[in-house]
Amino acid sequence: MTDSPTGLAALSTELERLLRLRSHPFGIRRFETVEAMAAIPRIRRPQSVHTTDQIVAQAARLGWTVGVTADDLVGEQCRAVIGLGPQDAAWRSGEKMVGVWYATPADAAAHQAAMTVPAYGRYRAMAVSPLSSGRLDPPEIALFYATPGAMMYFINGLQYTGYKRFDWSVVGESACADSWGRALATGEPSLSIPCFAERRYGGVLDDEMLMALPPSLIAKAIEGMHALAGNGLRYPFPQYGIQQDVRAGMAVSYPGASASARS
Repeated sequence: MTDSPTGLAALSTELERLLRLRSHPFGIRRFETVEAMAAIPRIRRPQSVHTTDQIVAQAARLGWTVGVTADDLVGEQCRAVIGLGPQDAAWRSGEKMVGVWYATPADAAAHQAAMTVPAYGRYRAMAVSPLSSGRLDPPEIALFYATPGAMMYFINGLQYTGYKRFDWSVVGESACADSWGRALATGEPSLSIPCFAERRYGGVLDDEMLMALPPSLIAKAIEGMHALAGNGLRYPFPQYGIQQDVRAGMAVSYPGASASARS
């Protein structure tokens, strides 16, 4: 096993290397005052109204550090998922989604109730920034986009020691509640299949998933991935061949497998 890097910037670089990431791992941090957010070095402020998906994409795709308040975001859905807007009766009704994403008011309200979002009231601003910048010192949560194969390898790394089964949800549209909303609310690793809005407005690619988790768990996952690599299990996964005798390949990872009986 190789030595794991230390420091969030170094961990980010190693994560990019191990998973062949195509965009920057980034972080989210919320602030109790707008002034505290604005004091971050080299922070950018939006000049027009955006979705949170767009703000997140500016960190992941462009490497920017961006700060927002509720007024910078397009509506109550974006605000509520990061705790900058109330989850009041109007929000819970999901009325704007009726006839668009859901057939009836009951369906829309059920979707809103299924979302995992942090509590409202404490925070007034949010910033996103690449982990490599070190500007959030530290972020509340770290996030990265990756292919399904890379995500599985990362999860294998997380589970290498202190095994834990992960159970995740799919709310459908507003899938940011499955990723950064859930991670901010629970402090647990949260994997999502990005939704239409994330792909249309946030530039998420067709083969990408999103992981959000406490920054401290990145080191654990990297340590696990190094151990897996030492066992010959690396990403990208090499194709073995769908018509080959599997016993020779299995014997590399599982001693004695080459002598196993045919199944």
